[in-house]
Amino acid sequence: MSETKINSKHPAGLFVLFFTEMWERFSYYGMRAIFTLYMTKALFIDKADASNIYGSYTGLVYLTPLIGGYVADRYWGNRRSIFVGGLLMAIGQFLMFFSASNYQNADLSTIFMWFGLTGLIIGNGFFKPNISTLVGQLYPRGDSRLDSAFTLFYMGINLGAFFSPIVCGLLGDTGNPADFKWGFFAAGVGMLFGIISFELMKKKYLVTPEGEAVGAISNKKRDEADKAASEAKGEKDTVNTGAIANKSVVIWAAIAIGLISTFHFLLGQDWIGSAIFSVSFAAPGLILTDSSLSKIEKERIIVIFIAAFFVIFFWAAFEQAGASLTFFADEQMNRSININTNYGIIYLVVTVFAGLLYYTLQRIMDIPKEYKILFGMIGLYLIFLVVKGFVVGNRFILGDIPASAFNSVNAIFIVVLAPLFAEFWGKLGKRNLEPASPYKQALGLLFLSLGYVVIAVGVKGIEPGIKVSMMWLIILYLLHTIGELCLSPIGLSLVNKLAPARFASVLMGTWFLANATANKFAGTLSSLYPEAGKPTSFMGWQLTSLYDFFVVFIIMSGVASLILFVASKWLLKMMHGVR
Repeated sequence: MSETKINSKHPAGLFVLFFTEMWERFSYYGMRAIFTLYMTKALFIDKADASNIYGSYTGLVYLTPLIGGYVADRYWGNRRSIFVGGLLMAIGQFLMFFSASNYQNADLSTIFMWFGLTGLIIGNGFFKPNISTLVGQLYPRGDSRLDSAFTLFYMGINLGAFFSPIVCGLLGDTGNPADFKWGFFAAGVGMLFGIISFELMKKKYLVTPEGEAVGAISNKKRDEADKAASEAKGEKDTVNTGAIANKSVVIWAAIAIGLISTFHFLLGQDWIGSAIFSVSFAAPGLILTDSSLSKIEKERIIVIFIAAFFVIFFWAAFEQAGASLTFFADEQMNRSININTNYGIIYLVVTVFAGLLYYTLQRIMDIPKEYKILFGMIGLYLIFLVVKGFVVGNRFILGDIPASAFNSVNAIFIVVLAPLFAEFWGKLGKRNLEPASPYKQALGLLFLSLGYVVIAVGVKGIEPGIKVSMMWLIILYLLHTIGELCLSPIGLSLVNKLAPARFASVLMGTWFLANATANKFAGTLSSLYPEAGKPTSFMGWQLTSLYDFFVVFIIMSGVASLILFVASKWLLKMMHGVR
């Protein structure tokens, strides 16, 4: 590999995937922003049942990538899986639209809702692991740009997560139950836009540096082609081309069913939680017992599973943003802000932000000319809005910030910081100073813990009902974002670096199992949120105040960070030269 290749911009294919994932996340987070409101305000489902449905949905969304990854590895390849998954998700959103269009007919709307959720869950399973896998295939093995590539890809995820609640919320959450359908419709249109863009651009831009198409064939066939090429060069037994045997799948499926029964009947878990926890045990067992794995491959896969285990603790604490931290923002935080300004200024801020974002991205990666034309048209329209805003003179007025709006703070920080992190890792890599992936993930857990230190200091000694400054929560989200950028995109990159090609997508799906487990665990931890006169307990420790509650997360993430730091040297040995 030439030095020029390593130091060049990221390929245009990365922007295609960046753009596609941005719209998929727009669809997902836009629907998620109004889903529970739709259930409680239009279908009149009580909050407890709505919360259980919501939790089951988000948990299963991270469970099905294991199936989608297996199908892509063995049969379809990444491209077809992404197309099918995106199409199913678009159909799911439009079924939600039909559900909301018939909200006054409880039976019909509920049927449409369940079919819609099913399409979203299955579609995400095919889409999510495969688009992440494609990012890694754009680069030759050993390319030092891979960590920064996933950081940029992660930025696309959060661009969608930032804009979608605003758009879908404004359209759907108007106070009129009849309008929820337009939020779901917007989410469906966003998904369609993303998948059409992917289909139009994939042949031209989703290629290796040598011009070969990536993701067009199954990863099993790709692995077989690698072996044939190695043998042609006189390199024997360098690549294994086995795949998980059907017999093994049946055996481990039976084990998973047994574990589900154990979790449900003996440990009292609900069926969804039992399924998530059981598959999280069975899937690694299925992969590790595959007879085609060499010793080195097996050790590298073990590193993936160990890293995934620590990721559970990160996301269980991080995902409090949508639960206990939202309660905190609603009840204990001063959210007053007085904004009364011209709409022209608002549009100007948006235009400047979009311009800076585009300038930063085009410096780091090649942007296809088709997208440049599109963005040029959008830029002209934004300039028109700025001029119109100042000429017409309408006022933008905002009093209190809604508690739910603070969920966008993390996405804003991601969009701002992700390019800086991508450049930072790249510069360290050129100087051979870039820390290895396990150390980055340990840093991520450390910053997570520091975020809870900040909020614990902010609430120490305050009485229920006393409001604290919103800056405590904003600083927490800043530190959590830094931790997220150290851990999450690096984890995706780690899977691509360590996974054998024939198991690339199924291992990405297994990685997302950690998110499924973490989301379920996050709900359990959030239920410990103390209220006046209702103390809770964690492992025998009475949580009588918010300070006690946040200390739980300080200890959990801090201890996990310390253990991972200590274990990193051993993990690096098992990675056999991969960093």
